[in-house]
Amino acid sequence: MDAWAIRQKVETRLQAALAEAELALRFLEEGLHRNAAGKAFQAWKAALAAAAALARDEMLKRYRGKAAAREGAEVELADWLIALMPTGRMWEAARVLRQIYGDVVVLLTALALNLHEVQYNGLDESGVLSKYSTLQQVEEDVKELAQRTTEFAETLRQRLNPK
Repeated sequence: MDAWAIRQKVETRLQAALAEAELALRFLEEGLHRNAAGKAFQAWKAALAAAAALARDEMLKRYRGKAAAREGAEVELADWLIALMPTGRMWEAARVLRQIYGDVVVLLTALALNLHEVQYNGLDESGVLSKYSTLQQVEEDVKELAQRTTEFAETLRQRLNPK
């Protein structure tokens, strides 16, 4: 993947991250907590993919080998992860990216994955199916993840376009 393609992928993911974060906050205003949790998760997922694309060299070192694309063509495993950022690999990718971006990627990934759980399972007062037992907890975490994703996306944009 050439530098121009990486720039385009990063910029597209950053736009998606910012749009999803904004939607998360709008859904909160409408009282759609599970949808808000899902959008906050998607915002972070897009930001994490952008961060991985910017750190493609490190991703290539960590993820060797090939993966099958939909069309049957083989692509670098790292490029496949960057393109899809599957939910089941986000934690692992965040731990790889920690050395470049710091602890924030691991902490926000954990928060995003918690919100992903509540999106599907809803609230659970017993704490068995979800880590959330009140809507206030969900609201606080959606707001925090949306805000911090926006800040992280802007930091990545500055790395992409240094002055």
